[in-house]
Amino acid sequence: MNFLSDSKNTLKLLIGITFVSVLFRVGAALFLGNQISEMPGVSDQISYHTLGIRLAGGYGFTFDRPWWPATQAGEPTAHWSYLYSYFVAGIYWLFGPHPLLVRLLQALIIGIIHPLLIFVVGKLSFNSRVGLIAAAITSVYIYFVYYSATLMTEPFYIAGILAILGTSGWIVKNANQILENPRKYLLFAFLLGVATSLTILLRQAFLLFLPFLYTWLLFVLRKNYLVPALKMIGINVLIITLFILPFTIYNYERFNQFVLLNTNAGFAFYWANHPIYGTHFEGILSQSTYLDLLPKELYGLNEAALDRELLNRGLQFVIQDPLRYFFLSLSRIPVYFMFWPSPHSSILSNISRIGSFGVFLPFMIYGLMTTLAKKGEEKVTLYSPVFLLLLFILVYSLIHIFTWTLIRYRLPVDAVLVLFAAVGFSDLIQKIQQRKAVTLS
Repeated sequence: MNFLSDSKNTLKLLIGITFVSVLFRVGAALFLGNQISEMPGVSDQISYHTLGIRLAGGYGFTFDRPWWPATQAGEPTAHWSYLYSYFVAGIYWLFGPHPLLVRLLQALIIGIIHPLLIFVVGKLSFNSRVGLIAAAITSVYIYFVYYSATLMTEPFYIAGILAILGTSGWIVKNANQILENPRKYLLFAFLLGVATSLTILLRQAFLLFLPFLYTWLLFVLRKNYLVPALKMIGINVLIITLFILPFTIYNYERFNQFVLLNTNAGFAFYWANHPIYGTHFEGILSQSTYLDLLPKELYGLNEAALDRELLNRGLQFVIQDPLRYFFLSLSRIPVYFMFWPSPHSSILSNISRIGSFGVFLPFMIYGLMTTLAKKGEEKVTLYSPVFLLLLFILVYSLIHIFTWTLIRYRLPVDAVLVLFAAVGFSDLIQKIQQRKAVTLS
């Protein structure tokens, strides 16, 4: 334990952890190979692969045949992340449509930055020992290893969230050094703005957490730095607007109506709250079932108009029977936090689920309890970066529990819970060492 606490060893350990992280993720990329197939939980990569080919070939954001969820051949789509589609398309344009190259490059990038980011957040929120343990867990966490090699937004999205949480926590913990120094102030305002913007471009769902993040920053900084905090949030919003606006304009030109970024919220909310479920949510229905649930009278609408109409109808489901919606949302909790094997899942999915969330969940819970039980100077308060981590876990989980729940939507929460698993490991190891010391004495 003292070895982990020794600052001289921190860099060596972090390099070793990062090496293992890259090695595992490159291995996953090679395992998944150069083919794109409809594997459980990662079928979206077929769409990103196809869009990458279309973009690299100069066809824009369209498909050459009818596509999920209800996009006609040659018609514009905004259902998928623009940013990630460009990432795939750029590699395809340079080297040809080889998914393995995307997997390998992504595995390398994520293999390096994910453990480094979790270490920074862990050290900031707790200490370097917890940061190192969290980085070590992250490097071998099967879900993270698996998804880092898929053509999906999850790995970069998780990294973006960690960057936002880390930057926000750093600003609060070092407010006097940052907010009173013009250069540092602008630097951190820029870093927070860019990290937030890129994260939103990967998945617009993060927009729902922003009001909570901004409220926390204002609350913590209100006493001495209210005006600088307001200005920083203003800069943040301005940068986000500058990043999103080109896509909003692009969407209006193609759909002839306002679409902020992506056309997927309506589809998700409509399907997730359809009366077909009653009060018992099922994580994944068959693709044909989802399509059969689309109202026939809406066929012929473009993707944007259909998404908006479906959102309205989804909200009507809630208004017409709020009690059913409440119990339906409660039924999503086991789906969201599922850690046990399922006969409906593939062997790979079951292994990934049990070998990551299933193994580390007890340590996550123990770490959460240990953290909340701390007293004195280590006690968690509203002003602590740890509170921001807890706030994210709660709010982000509720967002998906009350909308649409899949296990992969929980992965950003897993990334933060890993920090508490590290706290749990650290505390248990310390107690074991103390008992050994007592026994030897």
